[in-house]
Amino acid sequence: MAPDLSPPRSPVRPVEVDRTSPVPLYFQVASRLQELIERGEIGVGARIENEVDLAERLGVSRPTTRRAIQYLVERGMLVRKRGVGTQVVHPKVRRPVELSSLYDDLVSSDREPRTEVLDLRVVPAPADAAVALGLEPGTEVTWIERLRYAGGEPLALMHNAIPVDLIRLEKQDLATHGLYELLRRAGYVPRIATQVIGARSANTAEARTLREKRGASLLTMTRTAWDATGRALEYGSHLYRASRYSFELNLSAG
Repeated sequence: MAPDLSPPRSPVRPVEVDRTSPVPLYFQVASRLQELIERGEIGVGARIENEVDLAERLGVSRPTTRRAIQYLVERGMLVRKRGVGTQVVHPKVRRPVELSSLYDDLVSSDREPRTEVLDLRVVPAPADAAVALGLEPGTEVTWIERLRYAGGEPLALMHNAIPVDLIRLEKQDLATHGLYELLRRAGYVPRIATQVIGARSANTAEARTLREKRGASLLTMTRTAWDATGRALEYGSHLYRASRYSFELNLSAG
């Protein structure tokens, strides 16, 4: 008999569920499994037990377990493979949609950010950046291109335009600190921003930089931030790997 070379199964500890809570049981189970994956207690590549054994171990029904697993599959944390079973893949970076920098968000979630500064120079502002920053066409800005890593993998390709008289930036500073942190140190605190989120396919150069296939799905985000006085601080146009990244919005009724 040929040896089983597939990844080992990862037994999951029982989880506590509150059967009196209005939160659905499947969501409670999925949230606990997601927490274990994000903390590394269930490692990338590990196989999850079959639904019958997992349901018994978790103390919930098989349909509840199946729905929890499907929820995590849809969020890109698990994948079903024929002949292998359900397997853990790289958890996405889930970023709350609020006025913070990607670097700050990665640090706060222990995702080991690293930045490669691809370009830093003074150039005439691109048309979209000039409009967003309220500058006359051709006004010079500091143009930044960075590749942001999380956990050793490229996550985002980021372009930013900063008014040239605002702050003097150095590659080393950008490699070791987030842009918003550098702005705050210089006395410019982002207080309000407009942000647009979209999606498109990666071209050949973007795919190569982000280690994706040409045509892979990318999330796009453009943002303009101002300080409390209404002064424009930065314009950003960023690309994120949809396979590794998602935006999270918390909504409430008004």
